[in-house]
Amino acid sequence: MKQVLKPVTYILAAIYFLVDAVFMAVAHPISRWLSRHFEFKRLRAWIRSLPPYPSLALFSVPVIILEPIKPVAAYLVATGQFLSGVAAFIGCELLKLVLVERLFHLTRDKLMRIPAFAWGYARFAEMKAWLQATEAWRAIRALSLAAKASVVRARAKLAGGVSRLVTSRD
Repeated sequence: MKQVLKPVTYILAAIYFLVDAVFMAVAHPISRWLSRHFEFKRLRAWIRSLPPYPSLALFSVPVIILEPIKPVAAYLVATGQFLSGVAAFIGCELLKLVLVERLFHLTRDKLMRIPAFAWGYARFAEMKAWLQATEAWRAIRALSLAAKASVVRARAKLAGGVSRLVTSRD
């Protein structure tokens, strides 16, 4: 039985990390935008002043609160409430990743002083590197970059058309 469950566990873990990696591609720009537009100097200073273990506790809060939404979202989808389930999953996953990314950015040095966290982060980094080295990841990354380039070109074309339209009205 153990021999059967081990590959299934690895597959489920890979899918979980893949979903998080895909969402992180969206969450990271949102997080950078928030850090540029909202200062929160006092909150940032307080978070940075925390010792390692309180930093870990704070870092864990978004995961503890928002991770249980995934099974709720799956339940909503399974019971026919597809849009509600997908919206709950996407919204909560993005919120969780944005919060975790910002908190990690602010507390990384302190978190790495905790041996178990540093060990777990090293395993996460290894798994992420392995995933990004796969053929499937590279193919999806290439498609994503091509799609992003298409959107940029379409925006530029649309902006050029709008400016010509405005200029022709004058």
